[in-house]
Amino acid sequence: MASSFLFMGPEGIGKRSFALKLAQALLCGARPEAALDPCGLCPACTQVLALTHPDLELVAKPPEKSELPLELLIGDKEHRMRRGLCHWIAMKPFMGGRKVAILDDADSLNPEGANSLLKTLEEPPPRSLLILIGTSPARQLPTIRSRCQIVRFRPLPAEVVQSILIGQGLVEDAAEAGKLARHAGGSVRRALELAEPEWWTVRGVLYDHLQQPALDCGRLATAVAAFLEQSGKEASARRGRMRQVIGSAGEFYEQLLRRLSGSPPLEGSDLGPWIDRALAAWPGDALMAAACADRCLEALEQIERNANQTTLVECWIDDLAAVTMPRPPSRPTR
Repeated sequence: MASSFLFMGPEGIGKRSFALKLAQALLCGARPEAALDPCGLCPACTQVLALTHPDLELVAKPPEKSELPLELLIGDKEHRMRRGLCHWIAMKPFMGGRKVAILDDADSLNPEGANSLLKTLEEPPPRSLLILIGTSPARQLPTIRSRCQIVRFRPLPAEVVQSILIGQGLVEDAAEAGKLARHAGGSVRRALELAEPEWWTVRGVLYDHLQQPALDCGRLATAVAAFLEQSGKEASARRGRMRQVIGSAGEFYEQLLRRLSGSPPLEGSDLGPWIDRALAAWPGDALMAAACADRCLEALEQIERNANQTTLVECWIDDLAAVTMPRPPSRPTR
């Protein structure tokens, strides 16, 4: 087994759960490590699930931070390399035969933090395993990618998302779970975000605006701002709602792009009526739809970088309006 892995894939599809299951298998006290089949009942397995096992370390970005603090990796200035993940994983195992460290949200590593991991990745301590979890290899430094074995995770099938929602008691009604699963893009996390009743009203308002040949920037910005305000003042909750809005706009332009380029619509999508109305008055071509989709992806990245939310929403809407503005016909040159 490799000493370091990069688990890559969309959020909310089980990468962290898989990492913990792997940690269980390696630290289980009842079954051999080579079987990779934890019993799930012994004290070691129970401690892994409770995140209290002395040979398991889980490091994650605090909700209020935009980057993973360096202190979590190598200690604060007074305790450099005497605390933090890199110091912890270099110590001998306390109970099991391994040390397992899971670094959640590796996308939030800044260059200094990523470089602090290089020695650990280049010279891994004996019987240690480091798992980095992120969304895309492109968001990791080349020095990190080259030293890790990359494992790519795909979005979950809609029926699996529905089964998880019902099986874990996250959604009681089977029909509601099916609806959420169809719109979740293979992510349990997104399915739970979509469970808010007010979201479906805002979603309709969003698509009603996007189907118009010219965006009414003021009215759309007001509707989005009101939706964000309903989540309260907690920054993480507001970021979650911004991801919903901008991600759904990206889906709209993706579907529009498919239609403009002659590709079939995505299976299970309910955007057909909005897309039909948009096509009737679309001022450009497939390249224009692609530019709008790219702007939505860029805005999603800006959310994760903790850009000012009000400014981000306004700039994003203004940019979409500028991209879709009808162009006057070019005058022939003599």
